[in-house]
Amino acid sequence: MKTYRKELYFNTKNRVEFINITRNVEKALEESNIKEGLCLVNAMHITASVFINDDEAGLHKDYYKWLEKLAPHEPVNNYNHNRTGEDNGDAHLKRQIMGREVVVAITGGKLDFGPWEQIFYGEFDGRRQKRVLIKIIGE
Repeated sequence: MKTYRKELYFNTKNRVEFINITRNVEKALEESNIKEGLCLVNAMHITASVFINDDEAGLHKDYYKWLEKLAPHEPVNNYNHNRTGEDNGDAHLKRQIMGREVVVAITGGKLDFGPWEQIFYGEFDGRRQKRVLIKIIGE
């Protein structure tokens, strides 16, 4: 069995952003030369997420509104976590909802997606460097 590891780095302009990283993951898969196996894509920060869904702007706006309704950023004093000097208690909750990682099957050297599926990096406490791990195993 072979393994391949790659990290992606992001500096987002906004506190909350959704970035399509499908092409980055496909490039890592090409570099790995693995044809059959599994691909793990993992947000390496506790205020960021990796998830799979459709690349449609309206859906992304809906995510933003929905997450902000579930865990609004302000007022920041609503979160016990923020009593430590942080202001990102909401970002931790948003990450929990959207998920830490995804695993995608690899078939014939390609990510084995369903219709419209794409991989996204979700940032909830941005404007500083963050990273994503891609770990590919197989033959």
